[in-house]
Amino acid sequence: MRWFMNLSYRGAPFHGWQRQPGAVSVQSTLEDALATIVRQPVPVTGAGRTDAGVNARMMIAHLDLPDSLDPRELRFIRALNSIVGRDIAIHGFRPVAPDAHARFDACERSYRYFVHTRKSPFTGDLSWFAPSGLDFDAMNSAASLLIGRRDFTSFSKLHTDVKTNICDLRRAFWHCTDPDEGRWYFEIAADRFLRNMVRAVVGTLVEVGRGKIPPEGIIDIVNKLDRCAAGTSMPGEALFLWSVEYPY
Repeated sequence: MRWFMNLSYRGAPFHGWQRQPGAVSVQSTLEDALATIVRQPVPVTGAGRTDAGVNARMMIAHLDLPDSLDPRELRFIRALNSIVGRDIAIHGFRPVAPDAHARFDACERSYRYFVHTRKSPFTGDLSWFAPSGLDFDAMNSAASLLIGRRDFTSFSKLHTDVKTNICDLRRAFWHCTDPDEGRWYFEIAADRFLRNMVRAVVGTLVEVGRGKIPPEGIIDIVNKLDRCAAGTSMPGEALFLWSVEYPY
């Protein structure tokens, strides 16, 4: 029987979501833990492939389990949470159709990138310490120009295995959550994202905020279809996969 698993994780200890030889990933940790409980291999497919260090407030993954096993039972969730360790939390399961796919069926994903402009000993691990004087109004003006269905090659990691770099970007905005402490987050939502896309977009917007790129210059960057035209990739620890939406 196929299930959707709702989980979250802190990305720092992992080399990203995807299983890879000789490295600890979120996927391998989950699959090893499930195999320990179920006593057979249990492949897990996530809604996305977060990079090394990137966090997930909400990740959805699908998996197939024997019909005799109900993962919604509290003892199963407790056992799984115990095995995966402190940096992954399993929140629950729900049954889905046999052909439901956590990655290909998702119709929208959103990310948040957290920054703070005042030094703090409590936010550094999950937020980027931004230089003072960033022009967030200019950054929002530039972000608004990205919204729409377009080719985001300029913000994609090179030599990926995707068939197209076209994404439908639906939201892109900087929000201030604490003016006194200088805490902000950038929210971005689309039908799909390319490898490294969000961190490259944020890095480019930071260049706008520093006055190095005019807000309207971001259109030229998009049109060049050249990763070298965009800004640097931002650190992963401040980035969170925030939500994943499905049509059912």
